[in-house]
Amino acid sequence: MAEVVLSEVTKFYARGERPAVDGFSLTVKDGEFLVLVGPSGCGKSTTLRMIAGLELPTGGTIAIGARDVTALPPKDRDIAMVFQNYALYPHMTVGENMSFALKLRHFPKREIERRVTAAAEALGLTPYLKRLPKALSGGQRQRVALGRAIVREPAVFLFDEPLSNLDAKMRVEMRSEIIRLHQRLGATMIYVTHDQIEAMTMGERIVVMNEGKIQQVDSPMRLYEHPVNPFVAGFIGTPPMNLFPRGIFPGRAMVGLRPEHIHIRPAGATPAGADALAASVDFLESLGSETLVHVVLREKGLRVIVRESGFSARAAGENVELVPDWTKAVEFSA
Repeated sequence: MAEVVLSEVTKFYARGERPAVDGFSLTVKDGEFLVLVGPSGCGKSTTLRMIAGLELPTGGTIAIGARDVTALPPKDRDIAMVFQNYALYPHMTVGENMSFALKLRHFPKREIERRVTAAAEALGLTPYLKRLPKALSGGQRQRVALGRAIVREPAVFLFDEPLSNLDAKMRVEMRSEIIRLHQRLGATMIYVTHDQIEAMTMGERIVVMNEGKIQQVDSPMRLYEHPVNPFVAGFIGTPPMNLFPRGIFPGRAMVGLRPEHIHIRPAGATPAGADALAASVDFLESLGSETLVHVVLREKGLRVIVRESGFSARAAGENVELVPDWTKAVEFSA
């Protein structure tokens, strides 16, 4: 296990263009599960690849376990990386794929067998050790990729969107698998994803990135309840936070409210003098335990999402009023 420290790390791909990563400074604590999240092109995968040594930074330094690794090749960084496309050797069995890196390093045969056996048992791969990757499901192949990383016993695990190619059910299962793996190993893990649900359910801390810059670093709950700017507010949460621009509520800055913090009532039901917005129902998303009511403000044309518990009997085109819970509001400055 090891602490990872990035200091003012910057990456330019072409002179004159904005940097892919811009002044990235962060300390990943020893044994921490840290998630980098953001939209496509935000710099999260480039940051991970620089930690791995697959990309060299244009500026700044990277240290792993108090050792400056900025210019070291990947093989000398004591890291293991799990990729989106598994990157398995198709002509090798599961056991051979998992043991290959150890054989290259001339580990004793008995030690290789011990590590592969332990990893296979932990990941439920023991019955498949003699199979080729083509005989496995997507989830099983990703387990093999995890096992190959585990047997190396690295200081740092790096995950580059490893679940993107799996179906929804398998993604949930593999999220649980990786969380249990972290709990069992206590290793430093850095995980890249564009899926904020993955980020919220897996990360002890989350780094939200946009256009190469860190927007906020915080726990999942702090990100959800106290986003520092409109970008984070709109990116974190499903559905995202509703953002109300100036002018809707006089005297207030831009305001963010989560869908569960806006109450919806029939038109004319709100007491006089209360802050209420006239709106009409656009459509509903019934999710069983809750309903997301999509409405449109009549004056501003702004779209707002309201979360209601259980099944909602509201209908498209119905006139309603929205009443915000100001105790839950987040205000953003200019």
